Amino acid sequence: MTELFTPAQIEVKGWLKRQLEIQADGLSGHLDKIWPDVRDSAWIGGDREGWERVPYWLDGYIPLAWLLRDKEKMARAKWYVDAILDRQAPNGWICPDDKTNGVNVKEYDVWAAFLIGKVLAMYVEFTGDERAEEGLYHALKCLWEKLESGEIHLFSWGKARHFECVVPLFHLYKRNPEEWILSLARTMREQGMRYDSYMETWKDMQRRWTFETHIVNIGMMFKCDALYEALFGEKLSDTPEKMWRHLEKYHGTAVGTFSGDECLAGLAPNRGTELCHVVELMYSCEWLYRLTGRREWMDRLEKAAFNALPATLSDDMWTHQYDQCVNQIACMRFAKSPFGTNNVDANLFGLEPNYGCCTANFNQGWPKLAMHVFLSRSEREIECAMLLPAALHTKVKGVPVTVTIRTEYPFRHTAAVTVKAARPVSMKLRIRIPGWSRGVTVDGETRRNTGYVTVSRTWSDSETVRIELHDEVRFERRPFGLQTVGYGPLVFSLPIPYTEKQIEYEGGGVERRFPYCDYELLPEGEWRWGFADGAVKVCTKRGDDVPFSSKHPRLALRMRLCPVDWRMEEEYGIYAAAKPKSPRAKGKPVVQELIPYGCAKLRMTAMPRVR
Repeated sequence: MTELFTPAQIEVKGWLKRQLEIQADGLSGHLDKIWPDVRDSAWIGGDREGWERVPYWLDGYIPLAWLLRDKEKMARAKWYVDAILDRQAPNGWICPDDKTNGVNVKEYDVWAAFLIGKVLAMYVEFTGDERAEEGLYHALKCLWEKLESGEIHLFSWGKARHFECVVPLFHLYKRNPEEWILSLARTMREQGMRYDSYMETWKDMQRRWTFETHIVNIGMMFKCDALYEALFGEKLSDTPEKMWRHLEKYHGTAVGTFSGDECLAGLAPNRGTELCHVVELMYSCEWLYRLTGRREWMDRLEKAAFNALPATLSDDMWTHQYDQCVNQIACMRFAKSPFGTNNVDANLFGLEPNYGCCTANFNQGWPKLAMHVFLSRSEREIECAMLLPAALHTKVKGVPVTVTIRTEYPFRHTAAVTVKAARPVSMKLRIRIPGWSRGVTVDGETRRNTGYVTVSRTWSDSETVRIELHDEVRFERRPFGLQTVGYGPLVFSLPIPYTEKQIEYEGGGVERRFPYCDYELLPEGEWRWGFADGAVKVCTKRGDDVPFSSKHPRLALRMRLCPVDWRMEEEYGIYAAAKPKSPRAKGKPVVQELIPYGCAKLRMTAMPRVR
């Protein structure tokens, strides 16, 4: 298993730093000031939601603050952690339910205990805070005692997400390998849901709400078996890979996620995918790569991170969608919900469209991605797991070493990796090459893609390894006779011009006003197109200060499209049917520019090759 470096060792740079700054200046950095469910939460002594929302927010806010070296945000995070620990019961119970003060915990869903455990473990790893370490220890030991005695059992979300508790248990066991930690993990495993038993259920699209088909649970559960197996020292199984391929066959999307609005929704490009699923799927891929070393998990992480994540966030990251669609011709309050169990507003950009979990939970996406750029494989081996702009400051055998990646990837396909050592030191540098790359040029020498470029040498002063990835524009066949087009890790879409309608109102005790009000995006351009041919020109562009800018994308594909007969499902409103009525061209080809999926808020992505 590879290990993470601490935020103090990681220096984000380039577009990645800018993305984190936008997040800090947007909703993530202000949620504790404007949203009652965080500002007035029962976790800190208030009277609002005291379950998952504060831990969700801290799970992304803490790494965001520490990666940006933002002392004011660090102080705010510490205030929340201290306030939570101040209210921890003498028996170790940490969750803020007034029914549970050592008396009655049977009705409390302990998913919140797993989540705050993850937050405290991360906070300790970042800060070394001894009080937080002690609070985490007693919180999980209290949980074990209550489960062991039969006072409580896993149910509801705790039963569905039992494996999330293994993350803080890893932290504790590494420091204090006590038997009760393994005992708690075994109890979790026994009482929790076994997702591999539901694989037959996943074949069908069910328009009913169930835990086993809930799309966020699906995103989380990929790491389940691997976490338990690694903690218990068992041989890692291929269950995560089997489940991925099975779900991809029946519910996979063109951007590396799975459809679910709110439960598994099939293969149609007009069905939704919940934002919580995107960031939890990313987190599962991060863990699975660290545990298994299979680079497919990093390829999957990149596809979701560079496509699905930015697509469902506004450029300024003040608003987000609950559901995104691969083919999305309008974002509006529909006349009737086109989504399985979600509401008519699930497609809006806003503060908390449909439901507030994503408002708090989307925060973990970019910061945790940045935390996984560099991995430690051993005392003498550093891995650049992703070619993203960042620097690592560490020591190898006591020698100060800095590894710096200079790149515009994924918008460009070149990178320079520089190792600077204070004095000569023997070290192995391992650079992961994405699976989509047809080949790689290393310091002018072209070679086939074997997964990694490994350089073992005695490094001194400053030495650079230059990487160039090779790719061509490629078309991928999708269900319903449609195709998508990709280049590198990016999927491309035809952007649809739109009018933005700002909606300010009061709801849920929150005055929705600019910049965290709701927005409808109403189309002003044609969307009924198909690919005329396979001729494509790659166009690099300067872009602007927003990495995945909807106004000035950094990359585009110029190609010919033809109009086709594609109807709307008018019972909902402005909502495209799953496929065109006919793939035959209705007019002459027109040259259009496709932009990265993550930049296009209204878009057509899956289209037919016209006849």
